[in-house]
Amino acid sequence: MNKIFLLKNLCLASLGLSFVQLSCAADLPATIKVVKPSVVAVGTLQKTRSPAISFSGTGFVVGDGLTVITNAHVVNRPLNPESPETLGVLVGKGDSPDFRPATVVAIDEEHDLARLRISGAPLPAMTLGEASDVAEGQAIALTGFPLGPVLGFHHATHRGIISSITPVTKPVQDIKSLDPKVIAQLRRAPYVVFQLDATAYPGNSGSPVYDTETGKVIGVVNMVFVKGLKETAITSPSGITYAIPVNFIRDLLQRNVK
Repeated sequence: MNKIFLLKNLCLASLGLSFVQLSCAADLPATIKVVKPSVVAVGTLQKTRSPAISFSGTGFVVGDGLTVITNAHVVNRPLNPESPETLGVLVGKGDSPDFRPATVVAIDEEHDLARLRISGAPLPAMTLGEASDVAEGQAIALTGFPLGPVLGFHHATHRGIISSITPVTKPVQDIKSLDPKVIAQLRRAPYVVFQLDATAYPGNSGSPVYDTETGKVIGVVNMVFVKGLKETAITSPSGITYAIPVNFIRDLLQRNVK
């Protein structure tokens, strides 16, 4: 009999843990080790600025190793025309990351996705899963750079489950909070998003959401429900995060690039 299988069943009997809980706990450290080299920070370089590199979000490598997926809102900020500012990604880890210039080659505003092309040697790429295989209650993890430069260039992983598969809406406190953009979104045919019970922070936008056992990407973090004022996202996170399903990444990758 397989030793790992036997050990798991002994633990189940003695601890009362479910097979899924134990399996995920055992596999996640190995999965994170594989995932981290594919997760990059997205930001800009401006040599006259201090610090010269500014974080704006997270991205991850797919395909040929030179393609990065992130959120559209992470790269939509206009670059400074008065002083040379370069969009790019940070790779590596610690105090001496490598800055790679990047170009936006495709944007999907409706689903808040962006496709970047980076220079240099190819990086390890993450594998895309299937949105149709995702189920409520499924164990997931997300890896990124919460709070950006506040915590430095060090990957952080949060885990949780798919708490709901639901039509996209922007959470609001009451009817008075509905603005024209939200109303327009509700009038369109809604698409499905994943609601997670994993806590995310500013800087996690664009982080890959992946299966804890296989490491396959099933979504992209794009929104966090904030309790009260935006400033409380750090001190009082809601623990409710939304992710764009992987099928929209596939659609973006299939677009012709001029």
